[in-house]
Amino acid sequence: MFNTPNRQLPIFLSSLTLAALTVFTSFSAQAQASAATPYPVKPIKLIAPVAAGGGLDNIARALAEKLSRSIGQPIIVENMGGGGGSIASQAVVKAPADGYTLMIAYVGTHGTNPAVRKLPYDAIKDFTPVGMIGATPNVLIINPDLPIKNFKEFVDFAKKNPAKLSYGSAGPGTLTHLGMEQLKLAAGIFMVHVPYRGVGPAYTDLLAGQTQAMFPTLFAALPYINTNRVRGLAVTGSKRSSAAPNIPTFKELGFNGFDGQQWYGVVGPANLPPAITTKLNAELNKVLALPEFSEKMSSEAMTLMPMTSQQFGNYIKEDIARWAKVAKDRNIEIE
Repeated sequence: MFNTPNRQLPIFLSSLTLAALTVFTSFSAQAQASAATPYPVKPIKLIAPVAAGGGLDNIARALAEKLSRSIGQPIIVENMGGGGGSIASQAVVKAPADGYTLMIAYVGTHGTNPAVRKLPYDAIKDFTPVGMIGATPNVLIINPDLPIKNFKEFVDFAKKNPAKLSYGSAGPGTLTHLGMEQLKLAAGIFMVHVPYRGVGPAYTDLLAGQTQAMFPTLFAALPYINTNRVRGLAVTGSKRSSAAPNIPTFKELGFNGFDGQQWYGVVGPANLPPAITTKLNAELNKVLALPEFSEKMSSEAMTLMPMTSQQFGNYIKEDIARWAKVAKDRNIEIE
């Protein structure tokens, strides 16, 4: 018996080839159309993870104004406070990764909180870093009634009077708390921690002499320093701030590793398309180069720090690791 040739097979294979080619052509056309679609084509939402008013909100609105002009679309600032920034962060995590929902990340949402708390988001895996804006240093301040004129005298006094000094913070796990704990460990001194619900009440008690020291941002402290209601002893960062040039850095005073600052940057949801991330980063850095924006941020005691997306991502990882080490060394864990 002879096998009958299957004359339909070549026709069947040709049909498969044609179908595959059609599908490939369709996907290719869609990809090209997607690549050709301009971005942005509609307003962008920029979430500020705080209530309206205050430093971060001011930064968000100043950035939105300049960036919207540069990018050609309105950028709408939406305030979403609560949970130390976790509510806003979760909203960004759940948003489509299309470049139309962004957030001002800062040391709380992507630095100190991830280091000491169990959060409903992963500060690294759940976000796309777009770029850094800048940072303002923290400053060690004391009540001026203390018989202390400089940082060395502060350390000596603390060592000789271990039960006489207390410091206020904006709350457990905040930069004002972890920064001072880092200092206590490095200097070998003891101070009682008095946590408050926000930085305002902490200032009230410091000015009244109920506490003796604090470690706030330089921007927040400047009005008190300039009117001699508190005394500034040292600032974080690699160099002195132009806003307070007479206050030395910790590094100058022999204390390395005090680089923690109140920083601000822009992030989006995870898996933001590389082309969109690159465009946003380029537009952000254009804004940072504007003299008028630089001048406005200088009034916030901020140093601008333009970075690539990758550099900013590495900065976030390093900052979390920094504060996680402090938390581990000081046995700090917050539910």
